[in-house]
Amino acid sequence: MAPMMDWTDRHCRRLHRSLSGRALLYTEMLTAQAVIHGDRGKLLGGDAADGPVALQLGGADPGQVAQAARIGEGFGYAEINLNVGCPSDRVQSGRFGACLMREPELVAACMAEVMAAVSVPATVKCRLGVDDQDPEEGLFRLVELCAAAGVTTFVVHARKAWLRGLSPKQNRDIPPLDYGLVYRLKAERPDLTVVINGGIGSLDEAEAHLARVDGVMLGRAAYHEPGLLGAVDRRFFDPAAPEVDGFEAVERYRVHMARELERGTGLHTLIRPMLGLFHGAQGARAWRRILTVESTVKGAGLEVVDRALEALRSAAERRLELV
Repeated sequence: MAPMMDWTDRHCRRLHRSLSGRALLYTEMLTAQAVIHGDRGKLLGGDAADGPVALQLGGADPGQVAQAARIGEGFGYAEINLNVGCPSDRVQSGRFGACLMREPELVAACMAEVMAAVSVPATVKCRLGVDDQDPEEGLFRLVELCAAAGVTTFVVHARKAWLRGLSPKQNRDIPPLDYGLVYRLKAERPDLTVVINGGIGSLDEAEAHLARVDGVMLGRAAYHEPGLLGAVDRRFFDPAAPEVDGFEAVERYRVHMARELERGTGLHTLIRPMLGLFHGAQGARAWRRILTVESTVKGAGLEVVDRALEALRSAAERRLELV
C-alpha cells in the first residue's frame, strides 16, 4: 500500500491490515526533523503490532535521515523508505521529495548513512524524473548511484513529476505513465528488487505487472476500494489463506475503533478509510451515507457503524427476495 499523505494514517493502516496480513503497508511520509524533534509516540507508535509496516521518511540531510531511521527501527518498523517522489510545494521548499531526482548523489549519500544506521531494509521510492529531465537518464542514474551505495530495492512511480505548472493532485494523473521504462530497469538490473507503482487499479492489473517486476504498490485504488485487499493474501501469498470480506474486516477493525473512541478520537476520523469498503455492493450508498452523516454527531459511537451494517444487510436481503 502506497504512502499517501493525509490518507494512509494509522487508522487506515489498521483497516488495511484487517484485510491483509501479508501486504506491506507504508506510513505517510514523515520528515526526518519531525521524527527527531517531534512527539515520537504520536508519530511512530502503534504500528509494530500491525507489521509489516515501512516507515517513509522525507529529508535531504544524510545525518538527520539516518538518525530518524534509527529511531524508526527502534519503534519496530520493518523497512525504512526514503521519499524521492512527492511533488508538493511544501516538500520542495524543504529540498526533499521529487526534487531530489536532480540530486542523485545526495540521495545515495543519504541511503549510505541510513544503511549504516539500521539493520532493517533501506529502500527508495522515486519518480521517473522531474520537469524536463530525461526519464531514462534521471531514473537510471539515481538507481545506479543508490545501488552502488548498497540499496537493493526501488519503488518506482512510473510517471515524471512536473514541479512547475502542476499541482500534487495533477501530478498523480496528468504526466503519462511509462511502465515500459520500469520494466527496462528490471531487465537491465535483474539483481535489484523493482516494485512498480502508479495507476494500477485492480488485482488483475497487479498480477500482470508481476510478470515483469518483483512487486506492485497500490495507492488510490486500494484506498477508495479497500475491499479488494481482502483477496491479496490468497492470490499472491498463500493459496490456503482465507479471503476476508468487508463484514469480517469491520469486525476486526472494531477493536481498534472502540479503543480509539475511548481515547477521544472522533468517529468521523475512524470511519473515513471504511467508506469505500463495500464498493459495488448492494446497499453501499446507504453504508456511506449513514457513516458520513451520523459520524459527525457529538458522541457518535459504534452504534452508527452497526446501523450502517444493518442497512447493507437489509439491502442484500431485498435483492435476494427480488431474485
